[in-house]
Amino acid sequence: MYPIPIIAEALINGLMLGAVYALVAVGLTLIYGVLHIVNFAHGAFLTLSMFGIWLLWEHAGLDPYLSILVLTPVMFGLGYAVQRFIIGPAGHGRDNSILLVTLGISIIIENGLLVVFKSDTRTIATDYGFRVIEIGPLLLSWPRAVGFLVTMATAVVVWLILNRTDAGKAIRAVAKEKLGARLVGIDVNHIYALTFALGSACLAVAAGLLMPVFYVNPQTGGAFVLVAFTIVVLGGMGSVTGALLGGLLIGVVEAASSLFLGDSLGQIGIFLLFILVLLFKPTGLFGARI
Repeated sequence: MYPIPIIAEALINGLMLGAVYALVAVGLTLIYGVLHIVNFAHGAFLTLSMFGIWLLWEHAGLDPYLSILVLTPVMFGLGYAVQRFIIGPAGHGRDNSILLVTLGISIIIENGLLVVFKSDTRTIATDYGFRVIEIGPLLLSWPRAVGFLVTMATAVVVWLILNRTDAGKAIRAVAKEKLGARLVGIDVNHIYALTFALGSACLAVAAGLLMPVFYVNPQTGGAFVLVAFTIVVLGGMGSVTGALLGGLLIGVVEAASSLFLGDSLGQIGIFLLFILVLLFKPTGLFGARI
């Protein structure tokens, strides 16, 4: 049995990593909550964002955290354009077609990144990558603490957008009743694109938080989005609050599994929890939508 401080340290570090998982999941559940589709291109967009952070570091010398300020509006604009001018027109309003379009976009992005960057792994070596915060006997990862705080701040911004702006009210109206929203004059196609853009912007923030401690290659995003899909189902499909809390829970479960079962088996706990939730509460922990 490990000493209590070792267990506490692992769980707190897992909680902070879970916050970044949650940020990826928030973007995914936003898109599902409004467009009612599972976005198979989400992982590719995360990979693209991580390469964007690496390029800004490699060629402009910009710190990954500062790169978030540059990349977020870029990914917002890209997400808006992809949904408005590619996914929407190509999908013709049919869910099956939209799913195939997002899958096709994912394949195009991943293979494009393979052509440009090959299969090589890229990392960013920062002065603070291995810095720790000492709190009594606990040693906490400084980058993960930053990731936790930035994720919480981003979640507040998303909440304010959804609940305190006209665009946010329109997003919630479309999520609840698309036809009714259209009848009162809301441009549903614009709201679809806006929601996709918000989800893509969340990925830019997540990429900036991940790059100081993780690597990137053209397949990296898929691993994170697999966990994000699990979080979305656990938290309740379309629930932003559920995605946030589910991500924190998944981080703790993964940390506990890694501690007691070994790093190579760390994700067993995640999928055991996933199966249990599907068995006993299939609507997720927080079934309410946006």
